[in-house]
Amino acid sequence: MTIINGAHVLLGVTGSIAAYKAADLASKLTQHGAEVDVILTSGAEKFITALTFQSITGRKAYSDADLWGGQAHILHVGLGHSSKLFVIAPCTANTLAKLAHGQADNLLTVTALAMSGSILVAPAMDAGMYEHPATRQNVSVLQERGVLFAGPAEGRMASGMVGKGRMLEPAEIIGHIRLTLGRGGALAGRRLVITAGGTQEPVDPVRYLTNRSSGKQGYALAQAALDAGATVRLVTHPTGLTPPVGAEVVEVRTAQNMLDEVLKSCEEADALVMAAAVADFRVQHVSEHKLKRRDGIPQIQLIAAPDVLSTVAQERGKLKKLKVVVGFAAESRDLIENAAAKLNAKKLNFIAANDISATDAGFAVDTNRLTLLYADGKRESLPLMGKDEAAEAIIARVANLLE
Repeated sequence: MTIINGAHVLLGVTGSIAAYKAADLASKLTQHGAEVDVILTSGAEKFITALTFQSITGRKAYSDADLWGGQAHILHVGLGHSSKLFVIAPCTANTLAKLAHGQADNLLTVTALAMSGSILVAPAMDAGMYEHPATRQNVSVLQERGVLFAGPAEGRMASGMVGKGRMLEPAEIIGHIRLTLGRGGALAGRRLVITAGGTQEPVDPVRYLTNRSSGKQGYALAQAALDAGATVRLVTHPTGLTPPVGAEVVEVRTAQNMLDEVLKSCEEADALVMAAAVADFRVQHVSEHKLKRRDGIPQIQLIAAPDVLSTVAQERGKLKKLKVVVGFAAESRDLIENAAAKLNAKKLNFIAANDISATDAGFAVDTNRLTLLYADGKRESLPLMGKDEAAEAIIARVANLLE
């Protein structure tokens, strides 16, 4: 994760049973290249030790004992000014109240007051506590001051009760961390529409025509755009993928559904990245009832499905804000020739061409090998790379065009 690699993140851990998740969070951040310093409250030390975090991060983990050490008069200032982000996970109701009222009676809260970067809070408390008027008021006060919140989620608590108050899982908190670190990026203030996956053209109430697109490249593009600070609307057919935190997700099924949503979304968008593999054909007459084997082999007549990019090209004059349109060409032969024809016919700013006959690129794998063709005739070949890396490369070029 490029946006996390090299980032200095301060992790605050308070006295909740969810402290065990904080160890996993610290581990994941460290694996992604972040420098993670940890502060534990005295309550947190009842559940987990500083040694655990030091073993995971390779860096000293701090406690209240350090506040009263020889360097106490500068420790909280050093921690608060050296970190881009202070993540407090888990954050108990007690610590929320302290933060809201500016109380500074331990190393964590005094560091929060000295913090020069952003603060992201992941609440964790038993059912009913988060919804209590006192807690809701504290949350409101902190939000007005610019403190960001990740969760909490609803679910079963350690007490056995069910309600809102569970700390989010570490993977989801990392999504919020990426969203926070991306603010002010190259695409800050820009709105992008990104499409992903295939489409589903019904044959009868049970069956449909589709393709092998997994949606991985489109979802990676949405995440890369969020990392760059963009507001993202992800138009996708249903997949088994987890959408990036912060993306507005709109699910569609048919090519017509996707066309309608793309045209609507592009009215306020600066760029469209069309990664979805939209059907070229649809069934002319969809059966009202399930087709049965006993009735013999059905004769299915296909007709052309709506061409999303061609329609966008025709409507560009009405889409005043839309400055950049990017397409994808998934080809099994004549890759460059077919991609160039699509680039010109659909008036794209550039197109990403990939050979789907390769076993290590294209559909249903985690890597891609792309050739970028630009409207001005320039051509750029990208080596085999992960789809997340390919997405970052494409989004960087979209940002350059928008500048």
